[in-house]
Amino acid sequence: MFRSSSQPDSASLPMPRVDEVVPAAALPLGEVELTGVFLGPHEYGLPAVFVDGDRSHVLMSRPTRLAFRVPGSASTGMIEVRTPAGAANASAVRVARKLTDGLHPVTNPAVSRSGMIYATISGPRGKQTPVSVVRISADGRSTPFVTGLLNATGLAFSPAGDLYVTSRAEGNVYKVDPAGGFTVYVGGMGVATGAAFDAEGNLFVGDRSGTIFKINRERQIFVHATLEPSISAYHLAVNAQGTLFVTGPTLSSNEAIWAIEPNGDTRAWYRGLGRPQGLAIAREGDIYLAACLHGRHGLVRVTPRGEASLVVAGDNLVGVAFSPLGIAVLATSEAIYDVNLGVEGLSLF
Repeated sequence: MFRSSSQPDSASLPMPRVDEVVPAAALPLGEVELTGVFLGPHEYGLPAVFVDGDRSHVLMSRPTRLAFRVPGSASTGMIEVRTPAGAANASAVRVARKLTDGLHPVTNPAVSRSGMIYATISGPRGKQTPVSVVRISADGRSTPFVTGLLNATGLAFSPAGDLYVTSRAEGNVYKVDPAGGFTVYVGGMGVATGAAFDAEGNLFVGDRSGTIFKINRERQIFVHATLEPSISAYHLAVNAQGTLFVTGPTLSSNEAIWAIEPNGDTRAWYRGLGRPQGLAIAREGDIYLAACLHGRHGLVRVTPRGEASLVVAGDNLVGVAFSPLGIAVLATSEAIYDVNLGVEGLSLF
C-alpha cells in the first residue's frame, strides 16, 4: 500500500514535549498554557489534550506554546498532549474542587479556626434573599447560617473568633452569634463592603464610595483613609505589621493594590491589575488576589518585591481565603471551590 503524499507520515513527526504548565492550577473551564516543543499545529491538525482523561478544548497551538480550557468535569490529574507521533511527557495540573454553588459572594469568603467556611448569598442591592450567609464544611456540605440580613457583603472574624458581616444596603456592620443571630455592631458605614480585623482588634470597613473606616474596640469610628470610589466593592486584608491592603475596581485598566499604614499614609503598593477584587495574605507576605494579569483571569500572586504571576486560572473569581490546613478557598460570583496550593495563610490571632 502506498501512502498518499498529502498525508503526514507520523513516523517522521517529532515527539511533543511539555516543559512548563502555566499556571499549575485552575478552576474547571480555566485557561491553562503549556510551553515546550513540537506542540503543533502539524499537517494533521491540532494536538489532542486530555486532563485526567477528559478531553480539553484547544484554544491555541504553536510549536512552543499550547493553550487549552480545563474540562468542566476534570479533576486534579495529569495533562496528556497527543499527536500522531505519540504522547508528550505527562505533566500535572491541580483542578479546584467545587464545594457548593447557588451562592452570591461579592468578596472574600471567611474561614473559622475550625476550618468551617462562610460565604454570602448577597443578592441585588435592596432585595432580601432567603438566606444571607451559608456555612460550608470542608467536605462541601452547605447549611444556612444567617437569615434576614439585607445584602450581606463583607465577612471577617475578630480576634475573639466572632463573625462580623457588612450590609452594603444598610451601611451597618453586624456581629453574628454562634447560632446565626445578629446584632448591629456599628452603623453609618455608607456602602459597606469589605471588612478586616488587625491583631489589636481594630475593625476596618470599606465604604465603596471612597472611605476606609477604622472602628476600635470601644466602637469609636475614625476615617482611616480615602480612596477613589469603587464601581463594585472594596476588599481588605491586614498584615502582621498592621498595614491594611485594599483593592477596589474602578474604570481604570491599570489598577493598584493600595497599602495604608497604621498612621493612615497611603501608597500604591503594586499597580498593573485588571479588576482586582478579594485578597488574602500568605505567611511569607505574598498577596493573593482575584484579578486579571496581562489579560489572563484568575488568582494572582504578588510578592513584596513586586513580582506578579497567575497561580490559578479561572473566570469570575471575587475572593480568596486560606484555611488552617493551608488550603486556598476560592469564591466565584456563584460558587465556592478549594484547591491545595501549598500556601499557608497569615494568622494574626
